[in-house]
Amino acid sequence: MAVRNFVSMISILLILLGLIFMAPSSQGKEDRLSSEVLSHAGESYRAADDPAYISYDQALRTCLADRIKKEFGVVLDPKTYSGFDLLEIEALLKFKKAAEPVEDFLKGFPKHR
Repeated sequence: MAVRNFVSMISILLILLGLIFMAPSSQGKEDRLSSEVLSHAGESYRAADDPAYISYDQALRTCLADRIKKEFGVVLDPKTYSGFDLLEIEALLKFKKAAEPVEDFLKGFPKHR
């Protein structure tokens, strides 16, 4: 009985390890971008011109623009919109009706300077 439990535990561990090692290879570019964004987790920034903040903001905007393109087929320039604007645009696109044009949603957002 103890051997059977041990074999079961080893099997479960091997399955979990296989899933962990297979997941990164299937995600590709999106995982790389997400990891760039997550690498900034817990950081605090002195100001908007802090180089670490600028790096985080660029990674966030690129990740969101790529995700919007992948999910909705809408191509947005990550330099045009702020990260928060892109988050809001993504949320609006999730709930827009099929007949509503995307341009109507984009008119409400100020251009990022």
